[in-house]
Amino acid sequence: MTEPEPPSVAALSLAETATQPVAKATEQEINPWDVHAATDEQGNVLEFDYKAISEKWNTKLIDGALLERFERVTGHKPHRWLRRGLFFSHRDLELILDAYERGETFLLYTGRGPSSDSMHIGHTIPFEFTKYLQDVFDVPLVIMLTDDEKFLFKEKLKQEEVYQFARDNAKDIISIGFDVKKTFIFIDSEFFTSGYNRHFSLNSTEFEKLITNNQVRGAFGFDGSTNIGANAFAAKQCVAAFASSYPFIFGEDHKTYRRSKQLAAMPCLIPCAIDQDPYFRIVRENCSRMDNPSPKPALIHSKFLTSLQGAGGKMSASNPNSAIYMSDTEKQIKNKINKHAFSGGQETLELHREKGGNPDIDVPYQYLTYFEDDDEKIAKFAEDYKKGIMLTGEMKKECINMMTAYVKKFQEARAKITDEVLEEYLRPRKLEWRGNPNPTKPKTSATEKEVDGAPAVDEDGKPLTKNQQKKLAKLAEVERKKREKEAAAAAKAS
Repeated sequence: MTEPEPPSVAALSLAETATQPVAKATEQEINPWDVHAATDEQGNVLEFDYKAISEKWNTKLIDGALLERFERVTGHKPHRWLRRGLFFSHRDLELILDAYERGETFLLYTGRGPSSDSMHIGHTIPFEFTKYLQDVFDVPLVIMLTDDEKFLFKEKLKQEEVYQFARDNAKDIISIGFDVKKTFIFIDSEFFTSGYNRHFSLNSTEFEKLITNNQVRGAFGFDGSTNIGANAFAAKQCVAAFASSYPFIFGEDHKTYRRSKQLAAMPCLIPCAIDQDPYFRIVRENCSRMDNPSPKPALIHSKFLTSLQGAGGKMSASNPNSAIYMSDTEKQIKNKINKHAFSGGQETLELHREKGGNPDIDVPYQYLTYFEDDDEKIAKFAEDYKKGIMLTGEMKKECINMMTAYVKKFQEARAKITDEVLEEYLRPRKLEWRGNPNPTKPKTSATEKEVDGAPAVDEDGKPLTKNQQKKLAKLAEVERKKREKEAAAAAKAS
């Protein structure tokens, strides 16, 4: 059984600030287009409370038991970002592991909203992790570049400008090393006029009909002044999670009007930052209502990569000193870390030797935990810093070396990505993958497929009758209307 969905995806309110009488205290706000940490009464920026986000949005925290199962099922050690909690939360990852154990294909999907001509290291995290997942599971991957979304939501951006951002970002993404044989990248404004998008558009139109304005407002906080393109865009990003939107990937006819029931039933796994969860909450609430129902997509959520300024900050394209860009020179990286990276060290050398530093708030140390794979080395850095043995300057030097090497490696790969290479990734075509070479469990039969996220069997394991399935569908519809009313009430209250 999948977890129940929360009533709405309105912005999160932290308990610690929501109960404060008022002054300068503000609540943290997280949505796909705007992220702000909470502040206390003195105006100090607080750290993001990811546990509170998980509880409010009803996600599951990734724990040791799930990591142990991941390693046992895949035969791969969990990525350091899983081990160290950078990817901290999930929805139904265990169901993806179930499918992999049965040797069943699932779709891997992620995306990027191109708002600048170069990505920073915070942008590369989800893609580095997606590549890891693609290598581990050996499955087809779709990457969506939403130039239309950025045009709709960023007032000053022009269509031609954001389209060029998308092409530049696509080259950045390819530089991470995705296998072209099993990776399809598309730029919305190109793909939606390509002739290969018929099934995507049919899915999008059907999904648009299922979603009301009240649901969209409740989910994203839209109001009467929001442009109609922004209201409609959500459906496009939602149906991008349906394998049936890309029949050509699987060698099926993309010109026919009839969409594939078999592809619609294929699971999907989406690695993304936690602020993108509202989109896929809408998918999970409504995918079973499609003419060809789809299972709820599974998700793995990442935290925000801390800005150079420290706690509560998120790397931002609008503030070049908050982030290390993949186009930065060695000199720029050194300057940013030395001048702008928040330190957990003491004010003087003497005090640091005496009291030691705090690695938990030290940005250079945090960055090292993101990119240094050696667990013992990271633990020693933290221990020596706390004891005052390792100095702030030494921690920054280690960070500079690590970030310089990471960016240099990326830039060397990026220099090889020509327009011809890009076009091959953008070309709609049949992909090639192998999946699990040694499945350990039998594949599920048609009678065992899910109805609205629940197995279509009774308590004794027998297939449900058509009448029983209709009753389940009716109950699901009642719950959907209830959620819609609650979302509308939340939108009205805001």
